[in-house]
Amino acid sequence: MSLSGHIAFITGASQGIGRTCALRLAKEGAAVAVAARNQEKLNELVNEITAGGGKAAAFPLDVADEEQIKTTIKAATDQLGKIDILVNNAGITRDQLVMRMKRPDWDAVLQTNLTSAYLCIQQVIPNMLRLRWGRIINISSVFGQMGQAGQANYAASKAGLIGLTKAIAREVASRNITCNAIAPGFIETAMTDVLSEEFKQSAVQQIPLGRVGKPEDVAGAVAFLASDDASYVTGHVLSVNGGMLM
Repeated sequence: MSLSGHIAFITGASQGIGRTCALRLAKEGAAVAVAARNQEKLNELVNEITAGGGKAAAFPLDVADEEQIKTTIKAATDQLGKIDILVNNAGITRDQLVMRMKRPDWDAVLQTNLTSAYLCIQQVIPNMLRLRWGRIINISSVFGQMGQAGQANYAASKAGLIGLTKAIAREVASRNITCNAIAPGFIETAMTDVLSEEFKQSAVQQIPLGRVGKPEDVAGAVAFLASDDASYVTGHVLSVNGGMLM
């Protein structure tokens, strides 16, 4: 699955799934532009990639800020020459039962998880159209497919990513650009570390493979969808959930 010659832009890359995706795409030969709010963690990631012989550059970015998205993607394109792989991974949670959910918590989750993906896609599409090659990969969630009590905002944002994925796939397919989504299940990340042990054990009981997933499980799927091996796959939602939802 060689990605040599390609440039990937990854949001939410400072930790968890985004960080692991950056490492995997760099391993496959892509140069990676890693973006997130935490500059220190991004620098550590870039150092790790370059120490292994890869190419990477860090770009501090808050995806909730439209102007930052525009200027950051332009800066990454100017520095690296192009962006032909986009991984929309940035995401947050603000959990609460819907009857108690505050409007700012709804807006923040939709802005970060869904609107930012639309804005990033909008910025990279012109270059991909000129190249007549592109890979757009949106990180959704199993909860965007099945819902989750206390996560109406998160589930809505992740379900929205699936609809966005299919619409974009239809818009750009004629130019050899694919757009797919990955819907991870329960994955070991900082976002899930804060959950109680009781909740984690309960979750594992719902997973036929009998284990929590690792960020590497998602990164492998991202590498596949970014590669020429997946050139005939578009508008697809790849479930990486251990059988949690069939």
